Amino acid sequence: MNLNINDWKDFKLSSVFSIHNGKGITKEEITDNPGTFTVVQSGEENNGVLGKIDIVYCKSMNYTLSEKPCLTVARSGSAGYVSYQPSGCVVGDSAKILLLNHNNPSDRQYLFLKTVLSANRFKYAYGRKVTEENYMNDTMKLPIRHNPDGTAFVDETYKYSKDGYAPDWEFMDRYICSLHYKPITTKNQTGRAPALNVQQWKKFKIEDIFEVRYGVNLELNACIETDKDDPDSVNFVARTAENNGITSRVKVIEHVAPQKSGLISVAGGGSVLSTFYQDEPFYSGRDLYTLDAKENISPASKIFIITVIVQNKYKYSYGRQANKTLPALIIRLPVLYNADGTPYIDDTRTYSEEGYVPDWKFMEQYIHSLPYGDRIE
Repeated sequence: MNLNINDWKDFKLSSVFSIHNGKGITKEEITDNPGTFTVVQSGEENNGVLGKIDIVYCKSMNYTLSEKPCLTVARSGSAGYVSYQPSGCVVGDSAKILLLNHNNPSDRQYLFLKTVLSANRFKYAYGRKVTEENYMNDTMKLPIRHNPDGTAFVDETYKYSKDGYAPDWEFMDRYICSLHYKPITTKNQTGRAPALNVQQWKKFKIEDIFEVRYGVNLELNACIETDKDDPDSVNFVARTAENNGITSRVKVIEHVAPQKSGLISVAGGGSVLSTFYQDEPFYSGRDLYTLDAKENISPASKIFIITVIVQNKYKYSYGRQANKTLPALIIRLPVLYNADGTPYIDDTRTYSEEGYVPDWKFMEQYIHSLPYGDRIE
């Protein structure tokens, strides 16, 4: 199914959602009141889930919750980050619940709208917080209902827009159902990965392992958006934490070569230090850097390093950017050892001043040993 985004219309969020502000909830409360009900705060990791708690306790404390499927939006921290909670949740004071305000919302509609809302996240960069007033007065583009003759359907109640346009809920359902997917299987069992022994890892600078380059710095609105079936198109990667950093598919621009596949993309601004492996050629937007390995290392080893890099995201909270500091960012990695148990020292000091050498093979084997790691080529 084609999205035909150019035909979509603007809707205020307040016409589509109701918003419910979170309250309290500490990690100590979760520990003291264990249960099965999802707690969501402002983080991006684990779909924003902080833990599980007893729902009876939450109700007794009059906390903000939904027992039905819902979206949540982070108020601060990872401001603007939207998650989908299929079984409902309770939110702390750094998150808010979004509920569709029509009679029969579906899981598929929430999934569709999560993606649409995520495109607005850039508005909450640089330490801006999500306030109820600003967020609900924001707009988003949605597909609209049409009459049998192809003209736009006009809702005489003008519930959703001053022009009478109404979101096409059925289209959203059909579109999500049309996406091709099948259950992913793995032969790897949980708990079979080798020990990490992090205390034996050594320090390395990003610039000693990778060539750090600024991207092609394109504006998405200056590109021609298309779909993945267009053979003359590539991914557009931006400084977002969503969808592997990919925000659109665009036509190749004459005289502007796409960046090659196999690079690691790193956001220097926006969702700072959002880091992804790009397995296809791509264009990049503002404040996006690429890491090109100085040695021919495997995709699995790069994925290992990506996981290590993103552990440093906390250093870039409160609007801090990584544009100047990324090359010198220090990460810890497993290293090669001699047969007698001492660290192997490279006399050329290629990777570190101390002569330590990253253990690429261990990184690759570790990733391949994880559940679903056997699906990585």
